[in-house]
Amino acid sequence: MDRAAEYGMDLVEVAPQANPPVCRIMDYGKYKYEQAKKEKEAKKNQNVMNVKEVQMGVKIEDHDFNVKLKQARRFLNDKDKVKVRIRFRGREMMHKELGYDLMDRLIEQTKDIGKVESKPKMEGRNMMMFLTPESDK
Repeated sequence: MDRAAEYGMDLVEVAPQANPPVCRIMDYGKYKYEQAKKEKEAKKNQNVMNVKEVQMGVKIEDHDFNVKLKQARRFLNDKDKVKVRIRFRGREMMHKELGYDLMDRLIEQTKDIGKVESKPKMEGRNMMMFLTPESDK
């Protein structure tokens, strides 16, 4: 401790479980500052992935489908997951194959920038599927 005080630094215990305990003479304030700077830099480079939702009905027209497709492609380009939801109303429940066709069409047109994370499946009156952005792009 005297030697650390001589240098104007702190005596920091590095390995207290060792026998005898290992200590180091360093400027502890500078050490903490550099650690915080490293953490901030790592956080800046981190990619946060959000889940965005695109929903449509079974009887969607071509233009409306293209608008939803454009939205999904924009979300995938922004490195966000896309939750695609088709809602079935009334007697539309009898024609689930229309929903699967719509999902397949969406998958086909987004396969260059995204991939299917979970296949289309029914949950109550909704059909859902998740798309994730391609990792290599």
